[in-house]
Amino acid sequence: MNVESLMSTVTSADEIRATATAPRWRNTAIALEVLFVYAGILQYIWRWQFTHPLVWAALWAVILLSHALHRDTLRTLGLAGAELRASAQLVLPLAVILFVPVLIYGFASHRLVLVVPNERVVLSFFGYGLWCVFQQYLAQSYIHNRLRSVVANPHLSSLAVALMFGAAHIPNPVLMAATTAGGFLLAEVFARHRNIWPLALAQAVGGFLLASVVPDATLHHMRVGPGYFFFGLR
Repeated sequence: MNVESLMSTVTSADEIRATATAPRWRNTAIALEVLFVYAGILQYIWRWQFTHPLVWAALWAVILLSHALHRDTLRTLGLAGAELRASAQLVLPLAVILFVPVLIYGFASHRLVLVVPNERVVLSFFGYGLWCVFQQYLAQSYIHNRLRSVVANPHLSSLAVALMFGAAHIPNPVLMAATTAGGFLLAEVFARHRNIWPLALAQAVGGFLLASVVPDATLHHMRVGPGYFFFGLR
């Protein structure tokens, strides 16, 4: 066992002991906070984005206040450079295992072809990548960090993150399956190495591949919430 693995094990053990000894009221308050914010996110997806589009700023303000109260740092949020390499070393093999079969299928079915990407494609990937960074920030830096402080078993907290991430993509069945399975794997990586940048990159690449090989009539242009039902309507 190398030093990095040993430190990861020690950190996990310390977190489990801290969770077990934390006051019950504190754990309850954190759980209610996460449920409140997550319910707000779902409400925004299904209703508020049409009726009160600026509510997202209030939700983000609650999250930022939570960061301040819990004295989160860029390192604990996974936004710094710490553990970047260790995280990437876990994500890369997973990406190869998951993405190579999709690439093979895409080229075999002629849904994928080798072309020089133009400016529109590059900008589209960059924009989607930023959106993936924000999603991983919400899922890992905020929700997963909070769940780790109330759930002793790191695998259970990863599963909870995956289920919440997948449920945020209802009713799109393709995205629900992909984000639940992928969300669990990425949460497991984050539980060991707190850095969201490789996770966001993997999500961006995976999302682009998915959009390339799955017919838009099935994927509905990757829409979720009410927008899934409005796809194709004029």
